[in-house]
Amino acid sequence: MKKRLIALSFIFLMILSQSVFSQVSQDSWNFSFGFSYPRYQGTDLRPLDSNYGGFLTLQRNFSENIGLRLGGYYFNIFGRVPGGIYTYANGGAVISGTEEISNILIGADLDLIYYFAPCSPVSPYALFGAGGVHFDPDWSGIINPSAKAKVTGQLNMGLGVEIGLDADWKLKAEGSYHSIDGEVDGIINNNRQGIFGSNADGYMSFNIGFTVYFSKGKPSAFCQLYNGLSVEMPDLGNLATKDDIEEIVKKYIPKEVIKEVVVEKPVATGQTRDNRWILVGVNFDLGSSKLRPESYPVLFHAVQVLLMNSELKVEIQGHTDNIGSEKMNYNLSEERARVVKNYLMARGVEASRLKSVGYGESDPIADNKTANGRSMNRRIEFKVIK
Repeated sequence: MKKRLIALSFIFLMILSQSVFSQVSQDSWNFSFGFSYPRYQGTDLRPLDSNYGGFLTLQRNFSENIGLRLGGYYFNIFGRVPGGIYTYANGGAVISGTEEISNILIGADLDLIYYFAPCSPVSPYALFGAGGVHFDPDWSGIINPSAKAKVTGQLNMGLGVEIGLDADWKLKAEGSYHSIDGEVDGIINNNRQGIFGSNADGYMSFNIGFTVYFSKGKPSAFCQLYNGLSVEMPDLGNLATKDDIEEIVKKYIPKEVIKEVVVEKPVATGQTRDNRWILVGVNFDLGSSKLRPESYPVLFHAVQVLLMNSELKVEIQGHTDNIGSEKMNYNLSEERARVVKNYLMARGVEASRLKSVGYGESDPIADNKTANGRSMNRRIEFKVIK
C-alpha cells in the first residue's frame, strides 16, 4: 500500500511540474471519469487494502468559483470481521480477524463545488453534498441477520485539485469523507448515534482521473489579468529578435487590458543589446521583489512564447536605478530576477532553460538624473542564450 501511494504521488508531482495554463470561462460544462480507491473509516470492520472502484460525473460551473456536480460511482470495499459472536452456517465459530467481508456500493451524489483559485493552472477546490447509495455487505456462510442490502443516504465532504493539461483537459485528484448509515458494514452498533438518527458509519474515497470541458461561456473577465491572453499564437519558429517579440505583443495584447504595455527596443547606450527583450510593464513594489498586478499580462505572454519555442533559453536579468546603496540594489535586482524565474517555472517553463542574474545599477539604459530615466532603468530583461 505504501509503495503504491509513493508511486502515485511521484506521478502526480511529475504531471504537476509539467502543467500548463488553460482558459477560464465565466460558466462551463464538464464531465469527469476515473478510478477510485474506497476504504472503511470508522466502521466495526477492520479495513483492508484490496479495494477498488470508479466514478463518472457531470458538472455545471455557474461562475469561476461555484459549480454543481452530479456523480455516479461503483465501489467494492473489503474488511475483516472484528471480535464478536458470529457463527458459520454449520455451527462453527468465526475466528476474529480471519474472515474477509466484501461490500458493493452503488450510488449517486449531488455536490456543491467551490474553487479557491479558479484562475490558476493548479486549482484546488472543496466539495460538500449528499446522495443516495445502495450497499450490499456479503457475509456469505456467516450467520449475521444484520448483513443485508439496503438503500440509504449519505453526506459528503472533501477536497480536490484540478491541474490544467491543455485548454479543455484537466487532471483531477480528490479525497472525500462519506458519512453513511451504520448498517453499511453489516454490524449494528447502537452506541454510535449518527446524522441519520441511528448509528452511523463512514468511509473515504480517493479519486484520480480526468476532467473534460465540452462547453464554455465567455472568457472570464475576472481571470483575464491573471490567466494570460486567450488567443491562438502562431508558430514563431526560431524566435530570437526584439522586433519579432515587439510585433507579437503589439498584435495580441489588448489595449483595454494593458495600456501601451509593449516589449520595447532598448534605449541606445552605446552597447550592443542584440537578442534581448526589455519587459516594460513588469514592475515591483518600491524597494521590494513583490510583483505588481500590471506585471502579470506581460509575464503570461512571455510564458506562452517560451512554451511554444522549447529550444529558446533566456537569461533573466534584473536591473535597478541608482537610488540606494550599490550592494542593496545588486541584491534587490538579483531577488527580482529570481522571482520572475520562479514565476515562469511555476507556469511550466523548464528550469534548465532559465537563468536569473542581478546587475543592480551597473547597466543603465537611461539617465538616472530624471524620474523617467530611473523608471526605465528599473527593469527586467530577457537575454536570449544562443
